[in-house]
Amino acid sequence: MKKYNFNAGPSILPQVVIEKTAEAVKDFNGSGLSIMEISHRSKDFQAVMDEAVALFKELLQIPDGYSVLFLGGGASLQFCMVPYNLLEKKAAYLNTGTWANKALKEAKFFGEVVEVASSKDALYSYIPKDYTIPADADYFHITTNNTIYGTEIRKDIDSPIPLVADMSSDIFSRPLDVSKYAVIYGGAQKNVGPAGVAFVIVKEDVLGKVSRPIPTMLNYRTHVENGSMFNTPPVLPIYACLETLRWLKALGGVEVMEKINIEKATMLYEEIDRNPLFKGTAVPEDRSIMNVCFVMSDEYKDLEQEFLKFATERGMVGIKGHRSIGGFRASIYNAMPKEGVQALIDCMREFERINLR
Repeated sequence: MKKYNFNAGPSILPQVVIEKTAEAVKDFNGSGLSIMEISHRSKDFQAVMDEAVALFKELLQIPDGYSVLFLGGGASLQFCMVPYNLLEKKAAYLNTGTWANKALKEAKFFGEVVEVASSKDALYSYIPKDYTIPADADYFHITTNNTIYGTEIRKDIDSPIPLVADMSSDIFSRPLDVSKYAVIYGGAQKNVGPAGVAFVIVKEDVLGKVSRPIPTMLNYRTHVENGSMFNTPPVLPIYACLETLRWLKALGGVEVMEKINIEKATMLYEEIDRNPLFKGTAVPEDRSIMNVCFVMSDEYKDLEQEFLKFATERGMVGIKGHRSIGGFRASIYNAMPKEGVQALIDCMREFERINLR
């Protein structure tokens, strides 16, 4: 039985990436050594880092004046590093979910934090629209895709102050105007590679403006000046990221990827809206194309565990909703093929026939 990986993260990777990385684990570039044991200072690994950075810049059309970093600590460490490096007096945050709220809480250690808007009142089922970004804040922070609640900001915001975005779960899912952002960061384990490395795209001229001393490892300048090699980087995850970026380029880049993602999401949302057993949790205009969240309709709530078992037995892996809200979550990141989405739809239709015949 074929299995389809809908896990929210660590999540599905392209099969070719798994195969190429497995080959490199056994023998990297015919060196007789594993990618896990070569020196990060070697020419071979420097070439990996250089190509990964170059593909990041090419695929996202990153303009001059930005650096691409590969760091340890995941996106959660960036909740701290962003305010450490950018917050002098005040920062503004849009609270659209669990991860946005965690980022906001970390920033409070470094100065005043303004919550410009929140959708917590409706269990984060929508993206706030009518809010004012304070012009006197040092930066405005957003989380573009909310994995737990299935909402997404899919347009680049025009901000009067430096814009910072956590794009852990939707980076490379659509084209970006990177020039509108001061910092873009995220964990790799959704659309870029395996867990163990975080990416940071930072505009260099926003650095060096805070008066506080910054510990060496938490200073973006340290990593910019050392090409992400101040200390030993996460070598294996970075190599897997490179293979993912190669795969994405061969596919046609983010423009092609966006069309595929929209098609997959549309298929699944149309089934959720059609099928009387299920209902979506996010308002339609803010639905994520990466994380499709849904629950049983009110009159069929008692079938939730039964459907979870039914789908799992048919190869649907990881569709259980986050423990904080329950229901179901189908994470259909870049590497999820259309056939996987169709397989889930077929499960939903079969379950409907069995229970509503």
